[in-house]
Amino acid sequence: MKYQLKIYCKTTALADLRSFLQTTLSELKLSDKDRHQLTLAVEEVCANLIIHSHQCNGYDQIKLEVKESPDKLIFEITDKGKAFNLLDYEVPDLKKVISEKRKGGLGIILVKTIMDEIEFESNRGKNTCRLIKWF
Repeated sequence: MKYQLKIYCKTTALADLRSFLQTTLSELKLSDKDRHQLTLAVEEVCANLIIHSHQCNGYDQIKLEVKESPDKLIFEITDKGKAFNLLDYEVPDLKKVISEKRKGGLGIILVKTIMDEIEFESNRGKNTCRLIKWF
């Protein structure tokens, strides 16, 4: 099975993304915990793209494809914004984040904790991030 959604790069589109993911994932045999965690991880990546790569411009688009196979789910997120490679992300010092009472900067840690594999590629201005969860 393959499911697809395109959203514009504005934070209000995250509600549509969340709704799409909840509907799509409810069709699969997943626990509530898995559905919520997967939604959180995909939403975090898309929110970062909307905010940091596209500056919430409202006209660029992000495409999400959810591909199901018997043993895994693949979330393929594609855009044409400023490339950000999750694999190059350096985990911040949590003690420093707490002491500075800084908001943000921890979402990618969450994505890496929830997902089993993360792949990233950029080719001719098209960026693709694959989040893979094995079952």
